[in-house]
Amino acid sequence: MNKLSKYPILLFLYCAAAFFTLYHCKNDKQQAVYEDLGSVKNRIIKNNADFEKQISELKTFVTQNSDEKLLQEKFENIRKTYKKMEWAVEYFLPHSARFINGPALPEIEMDEHTAIEPEGMQVLEEMLYPYDKGNKEEVIRMLNKLINKSNTIDTNFQVITVSKDQVFDALRQEAFRISSLGISGFDTPVSGTFLQEMPSSLEGIKETLAQISTERSKDKALKNIVAEINSTIEVLKGNTDKNTFDYVNFIPDHLNKITALMLDFKNQENIPDVEVTTALNKNAATFFTKNAFNPDAFAPGKEYAYSEEKAALGHQLFNDKVLSNNNNRSCATCHIPERAFTDGLTKAMSLENSELARNTPSLNYAAYQHGQFWGMRKDDLEGQSSDVISNKEEMHGDLNVILAKINEDKTYQAAFKKIYQSQKTEVWQLQNVLASYIRSLAKFNSGFDEYMRGNKSAMTESQKRGFNLFVGKAQCAICHFIPLFNGTVPPNFRKTEQEVLGTAINAENKTFDPDPGRGKFHATVASLQHSFKTPTLRNIHKTAPYMHNGGYRTLQEVMNFYNKGGGKAFGFKVENQTLSDVPLQLTDKETEDIIEFMKALNDK
Repeated sequence: MNKLSKYPILLFLYCAAAFFTLYHCKNDKQQAVYEDLGSVKNRIIKNNADFEKQISELKTFVTQNSDEKLLQEKFENIRKTYKKMEWAVEYFLPHSARFINGPALPEIEMDEHTAIEPEGMQVLEEMLYPYDKGNKEEVIRMLNKLINKSNTIDTNFQVITVSKDQVFDALRQEAFRISSLGISGFDTPVSGTFLQEMPSSLEGIKETLAQISTERSKDKALKNIVAEINSTIEVLKGNTDKNTFDYVNFIPDHLNKITALMLDFKNQENIPDVEVTTALNKNAATFFTKNAFNPDAFAPGKEYAYSEEKAALGHQLFNDKVLSNNNNRSCATCHIPERAFTDGLTKAMSLENSELARNTPSLNYAAYQHGQFWGMRKDDLEGQSSDVISNKEEMHGDLNVILAKINEDKTYQAAFKKIYQSQKTEVWQLQNVLASYIRSLAKFNSGFDEYMRGNKSAMTESQKRGFNLFVGKAQCAICHFIPLFNGTVPPNFRKTEQEVLGTAINAENKTFDPDPGRGKFHATVASLQHSFKTPTLRNIHKTAPYMHNGGYRTLQEVMNFYNKGGGKAFGFKVENQTLSDVPLQLTDKETEDIIEFMKALNDK
């Protein structure tokens, strides 16, 4: 018998001391995660001071009528300086970030039906490449606005609290921003200098991770991340030509490794998740990790959360004609699985067998969009389902009548009761099971996905060339964002974009299609007229014919339209066209490779 067991009071005091030590060690670690990181904020503030100084210098050179080359050089330095703190501004001040480095397009306030003037570095890029001295005063005005935004950064980071879990979350988002928007040149569409800027973004991640690291990760994950980032920067410095860069291998060989290693860092540092529902799951090592995406981030509320039971019931109802007025049409009538849930027709057909206004869109990846239908008239899949059911030309159903039928069906009633624990089925529950089935359709198992996961035999040589062209010379990825290949903007996936292409009625008839698109619901907003949702390109080979009106029978016709510069190139007066009207100058072989690449986006 030892001394502690012989004297119970000593045993009690020993255990109490041990518990006290463990408790406070744990609390100290938790406090270290949540306490304000002043050193990180100081680095941001210092970086921002350099940013403002460089803007003022450029303003001086513009005032002095300096030559174009010098102005562009100074502007590119400003962008690189911003990139080192982009992770922080985008995360903590997203509204300011939109007006510092957002697209050179009006910011639409949908509820107010108003458009806000664009500003920031992308607007300046359009003015500086090339530079017209006649725009001197406007350039100075935009530089003054940028200085004001820099002041906003300084003011906010002087007072806000920045904790370790937030900083890591922001850095992780930046790594995924590089892997999607950065790699595509989204924010340098005119100058195309994005490959020269990416090292600055990576340096910002590397330096900040070093600031927040402890002994737990310094010789492990941090060391590996630093080595991989340094290697990645060397590759970027080796080729800054966007038209010849090897994107298809750069992503899996470097960018995916960085985001995966960052999870190791998080685990070694015991950094908790920021408790916010996000489209990209917190444990996703890369964009291409299986089950990387969370469909619930696109649902209208927690009670609408996805489950396999809901999807199975939704599948049954999707194929049941009980949802239509005369029991003569189901959802599957127009959304055929073998055609990626389209119908293969130019335009959807009404119950009376007459053409409707638009082409039937694919449902495969509809779950990952904020805005359903071509004109984005419904926010989510729940709203979409009830809209189609009650539309007199599509299914002409009455939701109350349908619910009465379902509540009389013992099999359906038992299934709904098991899921929702309610005595009678409600409208929102019917909407939810149908939406859940559609959310189950995204498989992320294409040849491209497999290649990004490391299977180098999953794509042909032509498809690999096609992806490099898709991202580089053809600039497709600045609208069809990697990895969803639709208009939902990474890395937060909180917004889905619409575009104005200037589409013709069909590829042969060079007549402008007057369909107002989303503009129908925002008549006073000029920039939204003739705009349509950017659909996914996943399974695109199965969904012909193409565009909102089904007027383009083949991908060759679609590529010809884009290659020439959209509607403006055909003489259409589309003042608000968002697609660049500069011809892509793709050769026939290059176009063929891009089309072959799109085959690699077919789900298995």
